Amino acid sequence: MKLKFTASESVEILSEEANSIQHYLRQPQRIVKAIANPNLMKQLSQERYELKMRHLNFLDMYHFQPTVILKVWTGASGTIYLKSEECEIKGIDYINDRFALDLKGKLAPWENQGKTYLKGKADLAVEVELPPPLWLTPRPFLEVAGNGLLKSVLLSIKQRLLSQLLKDYHLWVESNTTEKTGVHSAVLAPAENITG
Repeated sequence: MKLKFTASESVEILSEEANSIQHYLRQPQRIVKAIANPNLMKQLSQERYELKMRHLNFLDMYHFQPTVILKVWTGASGTIYLKSEECEIKGIDYINDRFALDLKGKLAPWENQGKTYLKGKADLAVEVELPPPLWLTPRPFLEVAGNGLLKSVLLSIKQRLLSQLLKDYHLWVESNTTEKTGVHSAVLAPAENITG
């Protein structure tokens, strides 16, 4: 039985200094470090990272930890893009051989009424051929469980982004402020109308 699970998540962060945030976004590795546990991440090249996702539990029957190769780069407009290139599930060969993960995301500066925001969106899709023990489980039940699991993954990334990115951005601004005179302190904060 082959199933496809999907989830999407959006985020909006307010920045008080457009120029500063544009410079910050030219360092996409900082975004990767903000969304990933440093102990579970390895940089493979300038744009590619190996990322061990958190341990997942499907219906209390299957426990696994996907390892994803992510490509992360900055576009011409200052938008940061990320895309999964490979995925491996170690320890469960049956699922690993029949599993495909597709993660796409972007984080872009956006101006509205004199304020600069960072707007982000991530889409996660998984196609998997389920093992025989699950074939008798009703399909709608499996779909709800799978979609809910992916949603929890994206929510975890979103929460980490909101907390760690804000901390890293403020540290980056402070270091630049001390190095150069005339650079104003900038503020980055969750926007009131965070969507998701």
